[in-house]
Amino acid sequence: MRHIIREGHPSLTKVSEPIQFPMTKAEINLAHDLMEYVKNSQDEAMVRKYKLRPSVGLAAVQVNVLKRMFAIHVHDFDDKLYSYVFINPVIVKHSAETTYLPGGEGCLSVDRETNGLTPRYFQIEVKGFILNLKTDQVEPIHTTLKGYPAIVFQHEYDHLDGIMFTTKLYPTLPKAFPLFELEEE
Repeated sequence: MRHIIREGHPSLTKVSEPIQFPMTKAEINLAHDLMEYVKNSQDEAMVRKYKLRPSVGLAAVQVNVLKRMFAIHVHDFDDKLYSYVFINPVIVKHSAETTYLPGGEGCLSVDRETNGLTPRYFQIEVKGFILNLKTDQVEPIHTTLKGYPAIVFQHEYDHLDGIMFTTKLYPTLPKAFPLFELEEE
């Protein structure tokens, strides 16, 4: 896996370019690498062996490739797995309801402690493409995400537009609800 760039690197504040189809072999390999890192970072043995930081998502820009692609591998609170490499995604609709992670968000590109909450839409409708990692075929996707998978998607999606979560930190969010309260309703 390529080196993950850190906060302060100029690429992290740039807008990523759409991927043209058909995808190049390098882009397909990158998609596999992004997902492999995320999955490996959730395996305790791999984390210890390779000193990986745990993650649930990784954008191409975080390995200094300015392409509109990211991988997520995350379970919701019902233990449903959302494992995708999104390509050229777009948020087409979102809930009025906003949420946040009570402990704050983290990022592989941010090494420092952060204080504050990042507002996210509780539910989003997304369109775009995914890469089927078994066949290397690009497939259209139009789906709705809510709760934790929606937060993860929005965090990675922001990277594609050069936005770091650290620029969206607030001490309180009086109009938003902590995710855990929303999930219990």
